[in-house]
Amino acid sequence: MAGTRLRRLLTTAALGAFVTTPAVAAELEVIHWWTSGGEQAAVSVFADEFDALGGDNWIDTAIAGGSNARAATMQRILGGDPPDAAQFNISRQYEDLIEADLLLDLTELAEAEGWRDFIRPAAILAVCERDGRIFCVPVNIHSWQWAWASIPVFEQAGVPLPKNIDEFLASAPKIQQAGFIPFAIGGESWQHSGAFAVVLLNSLGRETYHRLYRDKDPAVARSPEVRKVFETFRSLKQFSDEGSANRNWNDTTNLVITDRAALQIMGDWARGEFALAGEKPGVDYECIAGPSEQPYLSTGGDIFLFPKQDDPEVEAAQLKLASMMVNPRVQALFNNAKGSLPIRDDVDLSLADACMQKGLALLQNPDTVVGDPINFVTEDTNGQIQDLFAQFWADDSLTVDNAQEQFAQIIETAN
Repeated sequence: MAGTRLRRLLTTAALGAFVTTPAVAAELEVIHWWTSGGEQAAVSVFADEFDALGGDNWIDTAIAGGSNARAATMQRILGGDPPDAAQFNISRQYEDLIEADLLLDLTELAEAEGWRDFIRPAAILAVCERDGRIFCVPVNIHSWQWAWASIPVFEQAGVPLPKNIDEFLASAPKIQQAGFIPFAIGGESWQHSGAFAVVLLNSLGRETYHRLYRDKDPAVARSPEVRKVFETFRSLKQFSDEGSANRNWNDTTNLVITDRAALQIMGDWARGEFALAGEKPGVDYECIAGPSEQPYLSTGGDIFLFPKQDDPEVEAAQLKLASMMVNPRVQALFNNAKGSLPIRDDVDLSLADACMQKGLALLQNPDTVVGDPINFVTEDTNGQIQDLFAQFWADDSLTVDNAQEQFAQIIETAN
């Protein structure tokens, strides 16, 4: 009888196919934080494809900043006025909502469509599960492990594109002397913690990195290798510009796009900004995986969850949206615009550029795939880590020794 209720909700089409023209139209309010140019192009794929199914309408509520959007969603849900769908990260950010039974159970839909068979790696669906039930839908795979380089800047500075951070630091003085910003970074704390994690993973390697975050081993946090990461991160600061403190991530990416800065460490969502600007990989810019000779690919990304509603027509539309988001065609269109990788490997990737192809190759190798730290620690712990790295970047009086010990203490008490 498990499928009876689902068939009743999806009354106008078989499971796994798009549902069209329900008896009563529903308007779905969707909260997300995709506000940059490239992000807006990507989320428009979802909105347009959903509206094209007929009957129901996507109502867009864009809130700048992930933490702001998540906070608004939580307040709305706990206040009794939930949106119909909301973006979160692949993480532990929404586990309290699952435990409080405030989210629509998607298990019947997921089993009917075989989500466990095609969503990969399995870890990104696992964060949506509690006690064998599925409460959210992953829509992409994002990785922080990328550097974005302006080819004209490196050519004009007379230095080769770097293969790793050490090579970049060696060439940075010459880039600076040529009149360019060597290292582009913005002022938000998550930018600092993300860039730090990239340097950290390259230094520690996959297994030790997992010992640090998954196993929460303070001995790793106190190791000489981690100390060197703090030193490297401080060295990067001297090659940033004074305007970084008040700059968001996409304006920072634009410095590379417009050939004013040499390099930015940023997740693969930056690729959407380059694509929107008409930039071509290998011609105008380079996407450097890692940046390391042995790059890794962290498997973060985005999910959508669906707060429980009282209206069965709205619930049917929620299930229709969830089904649409994992459809192979929509996955190809959305992720090509977003810069991310699809959550399934049976999609048409004829439009994939060289950067997406690099990411897909890394994703095929289990030895290069790394769990994202936010899958292993609570939002509170993640916030403490972000605050520490932001303070270390901003405050030169915070010594490497003190910062490293604070980091070790956070790891030691993490849950």
